[in-house]
Amino acid sequence: MSEFFGSVWWLIVTLGVLVTFHEYGHFVVARLCGVKVLRFSVGFGKALWSWRDKRGTEYVVAAIPLGGYVKMLDEREGDVPAAELDQAHNRKPVGQRIAIAAAGPVFNLVFAVAAFWLMLVVGKPDYPPVLGEPTGLAAVAGFESGDRITAVNGEPVSAWSDASERIMRQSIEARPTDVMVRTAQGADAVRRLPLDRLADPGNLEHNYTEIGLKLKPPVPAVVHAVSPGMPAAKAGLEKDDRIVAVNGAPIADFAALGETIQKEAGKSPTLAFTIERGGQRLERSVDVVRQGEGDAQRWIVGIEAPNARVAQLQYGPLAAVPAAFRETWRQTRDMLGLLGSIVTGQASAKSIGGIITIGQSANASAELGFAWFINFLGAVSLTLAIMNLLPIPILDGGHLLYYLIELVKGGPVSERIQIAGQYVGMVLIVALMGLAFYNDILRIAS
Repeated sequence: MSEFFGSVWWLIVTLGVLVTFHEYGHFVVARLCGVKVLRFSVGFGKALWSWRDKRGTEYVVAAIPLGGYVKMLDEREGDVPAAELDQAHNRKPVGQRIAIAAAGPVFNLVFAVAAFWLMLVVGKPDYPPVLGEPTGLAAVAGFESGDRITAVNGEPVSAWSDASERIMRQSIEARPTDVMVRTAQGADAVRRLPLDRLADPGNLEHNYTEIGLKLKPPVPAVVHAVSPGMPAAKAGLEKDDRIVAVNGAPIADFAALGETIQKEAGKSPTLAFTIERGGQRLERSVDVVRQGEGDAQRWIVGIEAPNARVAQLQYGPLAAVPAAFRETWRQTRDMLGLLGSIVTGQASAKSIGGIITIGQSANASAELGFAWFINFLGAVSLTLAIMNLLPIPILDGGHLLYYLIELVKGGPVSERIQIAGQYVGMVLIVALMGLAFYNDILRIAS
């Protein structure tokens, strides 16, 4: 499957699963509160399939699979028969309306915890955070080849993706960051990365190069394993192939391979690999793909070095429960911190990604394996929960704000204020979506 069609497919899967689960939360709690649900729709637009149950709810699968909604009986949206007034949403006590509004984000939060639990039980393949020869800001900070990162700003890390993700999140805020390492000689040390010197903190892809932290290659650029379905497998690379050049540039080791792929793929995602196999040199054309979230994406081919990968944070089913809650809290804190930094201007709005970024990240994580994809679903579900709780009219958080005001003042917010709020909320959401789409286009263009 090409990157384009793969991104479209996994975007549909991601939004289909997460938005349906979100709306199912509203649906379940509404019914528990005695509200009549008129329609539960997966997708928007023309109905492709529909069915009505004995309670009068119409279930719909619609043509545009990028969301969904729950329509409840409500006097503000049309005439309600006198016999059904007790089932109208607007007639329910404010406490029940709060529960219905909060149910969607709560269900997304539950999904996130469950996804992280499953990821931890399965075990996500990763690399140990041992550094190769540093460049850029890492060299200035005194990092050395062989340093093993053990903590970032006091938070322990055990794998390369964990360490690099936390450092990249810190780079958005452009603040000096303490990184604890264990040197090749076995001593503990703290290196302070001067991230305040970054030229463009909002551009994570450029930050990665400017920071200059590189994974230490445990072996030369010899293929130990080829991931099924990934570009290397499609191009015919095999176990024990030695990669000697990419687009004519000599490859000495896996660090050089990674750097060259990032550099050359920025020009064209189709790369010419020169390999040695059985004493012969062969040419292979490899269409690389991108992995990661938002701007923190890298070009990958899907090959593995001997003894390079470990199972990161793999737990038994019971031990994974508290670990999943810790992971949920960590990601929630990081997301809220990033959001706050964007609002206060400490971080660039370039870090906001849209539907294109989600699709590309979904495709890349799916190609990396089940554990990576379920981790991605958990992160996106958590993001949906947080974003929907923002006090913006038309979002669940906006409804909750109105209901809290109603609790305090003893009566509902006036219809005029609610209508004005709907317009303000719509403008804010459209502006945010426009910014995200603009950022997506800039990333593609660059």
